[in-house]
Amino acid sequence: MPGFLLHVGATVLCMHGGQAQPTVPLPRVMLGGQPAVGQSGPYAVAGCPFVPPAAGPCVTAQWVVAATRVLSGGVPLVLQDSTAVCTPTGTGLLPVVVQARVKGT
Repeated sequence: MPGFLLHVGATVLCMHGGQAQPTVPLPRVMLGGQPAVGQSGPYAVAGCPFVPPAAGPCVTAQWVVAATRVLSGGVPLVLQDSTAVCTPTGTGLLPVVVQARVKGT
């Protein structure tokens, strides 16, 4: 599953439209002058409008599937087609705008 690598400046949304930002960038790999994002660091989600009765809106997200062959400091990098799970809703993240120069698998 090849896809473009995510960087700190990528636009990533939760499935409900909340803005997601990485909390732990990997500055050893720069993409377009911005640090890459690894699987190990969670994303913080802000502005999720979804309010189910029991759980609440998306607050954080963790990537569960990332690159298998592209690492930074032993950490797999996140691809445009990687899979994440938001807490507490259990939905995913959607990378909308990413850099379009470097691909990984």
